[in-house]
Amino acid sequence: MTKANTPEWVKSELTHVDAAAARGQIEQTSGLRAQSAHYDTRKKLIVIDLVNGSSFSFPPQLAQGLASARPSELAEIEITPQGSGLHWPKLDADLTIEGLLAGLFGSRSWMRTHATKAGSVKSSAKAQAAKANGAKGGRPRKTIPLHA
Repeated sequence: MTKANTPEWVKSELTHVDAAAARGQIEQTSGLRAQSAHYDTRKKLIVIDLVNGSSFSFPPQLAQGLASARPSELAEIEITPQGSGLHWPKLDADLTIEGLLAGLFGSRSWMRTHATKAGSVKSSAKAQAAKANGAKGGRPRKTIPLHA
């Protein structure tokens, strides 16, 4: 195929090569890639070491697909080839490093359900706060601005 008869779609895609290469370079140097990961049975935490030298951990109960797993299932963690995600083969669970660092421990629908459960927790502190707020007249009513 000569340059003269190169299809337009190929020419269009070739214009994106430099931008894609730049994005790839940023991702490679950002440090948001896993170097190692393991389950700490003593602390009951998933521990992830990043290529930039930092590390973070989280309790498996927070993550979709890991909440009811046994320690032996949590211990087997695979890192994706680019280091951008984690996979638990015995659980068929996958999480991204970027998502975990952003506090996203599952899909949108799972996170929504998880947040709903967390918001419905009943405690004496929450009951006292609601009682104090009620004594003040409750939640303020929304006001509708008047346009002159």
